[in-house]
Amino acid sequence: MKWGLFGGTFDPIHIGHLRCASEMLEICGLSRILFVPAARPPHKPNAEITPFRHRERMIRLAIEGNPAFSFSDLENRRENSSYSIDTVEHILHRRRSKGFELHFICGQDAFHEIRTWKDWERLLLMCHFAVMTRPGYGCRKLDEILGAEFASRFTHDAETGSFCGPTGRRISFCEVTFLDISSSNIRKRVRNGRDIRYLVPDEVRRYIARHSLYKYRNRNGLLLP
Repeated sequence: MKWGLFGGTFDPIHIGHLRCASEMLEICGLSRILFVPAARPPHKPNAEITPFRHRERMIRLAIEGNPAFSFSDLENRRENSSYSIDTVEHILHRRRSKGFELHFICGQDAFHEIRTWKDWERLLLMCHFAVMTRPGYGCRKLDEILGAEFASRFTHDAETGSFCGPTGRRISFCEVTFLDISSSNIRKRVRNGRDIRYLVPDEVRRYIARHSLYKYRNRNGLLLP
């Protein structure tokens, strides 16, 4: 059994997220992808993030009908900041069956910053990493990303193009279709009264409109005219 863990703020989830997840399902031979939105991301301490209940509902609407996509509120059940290492440890502890593999899915930009993550070295030795890359964009060398000493613990597999660590966990760079869509741009379009059709699933677009998400509000949370 091979699962993919796809984290992020998903504020909101959009077509780019879904397309990447669908392609990673095939590329990595996964049986399931678990969408795990961050509740209180430590790298965005001052960011205004939409309440978890809204992001959860939008994800559920977006993945409905795809049996390979699942949702988890694991990080929202924690009282403090959400750290990837804690999420991975929890899933691996719950899924201790023989043959279970966990693949941590992340973007190329996020992986380049992995040395800023909590317990990043232990994390890379606990689960597989599937790094999504853009066509035509070169990726930095592994020793530039991880540091020469830690990178030396991984051996390059010429057949698969991945890097295998001392615990058997691999780092794979997977080229996916690049759709130039961002959650921040979607929020900006909504605030400016512009259409977001075909950037998000229709169910998500209707949910955003119904709940007046991403509109300008005053400090009391009331919509501004």
